[in-house]
Amino acid sequence: GEWVEFTVQDDGPGIDPAFHERIFQIFQTLQPRDEVEGSGMGLAVVKKTVEAMGGKIWVESAEGEGATFGFTWPKIPAESDE
Repeated sequence: GEWVEFTVQDDGPGIDPAFHERIFQIFQTLQPRDEVEGSGMGLAVVKKTVEAMGGKIWVESAEGEGATFGFTWPKIPAESDE
């Protein structure tokens, strides 16, 4: 099938490649809990959803260089009004 690729890029502090897999695990944050507003669930939920549709998810980043997150999603033909 055909796939659509989505990417989002930021100019934040970046993510050390040693943590690239960890950030997609449930309840994982790279900062101490009392320094983070999130629950550590967001990327894990996105990963589970993307993979359930057969897609892939990834991050490209180095510490101090921002991050690019990407995922693929199946291209679904639009329904006609006929």
